[in-house]
Amino acid sequence: MTDKIFPGSGKEATITRAIMKEYFDMVDSVLESDVMIIGAGPSGLIAGADLAKNGKNVVILEANNYLGGGFWVGGCYLNKATFRAPSHTIIQDFGVPLKEWEDGIWVGDAPHACAATIKHAMDCGVKVMNLLFLEDLVVKNGQVCGGVINWLATKFLPKNITCLDPLALECKIMIDATGHGADAVSLLAKRGLVESKNRDFPMNVELSEEELVNRTGKVYPGLYACGMSAATTFGLHRMGPTFGSMLLSGKRVAELILKDEFAE
Repeated sequence: MTDKIFPGSGKEATITRAIMKEYFDMVDSVLESDVMIIGAGPSGLIAGADLAKNGKNVVILEANNYLGGGFWVGGCYLNKATFRAPSHTIIQDFGVPLKEWEDGIWVGDAPHACAATIKHAMDCGVKVMNLLFLEDLVVKNGQVCGGVINWLATKFLPKNITCLDPLALECKIMIDATGHGADAVSLLAKRGLVESKNRDFPMNVELSEEELVNRTGKVYPGLYACGMSAATTFGLHRMGPTFGSMLLSGKRVAELILKDEFAE
């Protein structure tokens, strides 16, 4: 007879109950959040971490079954990512080793950097819900105050069975961190509530990273854009596989929200 390795009962119902109850308890805690972030790429994760560190109730909704967006794979699936100074210090502070390739250009393992950024966000208290997409916005009195969400799978079901009513989560502030799609901004733009360039310009790394951090900010009352969502909204240049401005854009949007929306 072998020694017992696992002390618990391992009942199937217990495992399922633990998952479901903890998940829905978490959902209940963010039905009325301080900040809802749409998209769990690098800018969304950094913004969420900085806001949660400052005591805000933050939830990130991510359509994929994983976090990190394109941050996981670096340039052209080569698993290396570059960070232009001073952004490299953020990744180094997470314990990720980087190599200075030349003056001001640092390179490191994209999976390591992404995993460390995700861990940092979770350690700061960010809550995450996967496989959900933003179907619509809740707008009251000229301000975004919630997100209408649905399961990603509904996009791929046959048309005659996709009439699945969504649910809504309330928030004080929403951040569009959905990348090139600028999903939240696009929902307002199609109704004529905001203007959006709905495009980015050809690649120019030097210009793009400066533009992106400087243009990160409020798009509409209650809605901010960061990362490539800001690039699409304001028609900025592409930057390619360098992630420094993604990190700094996330920090920038968190700073603006704390100053302009939650100042005491």
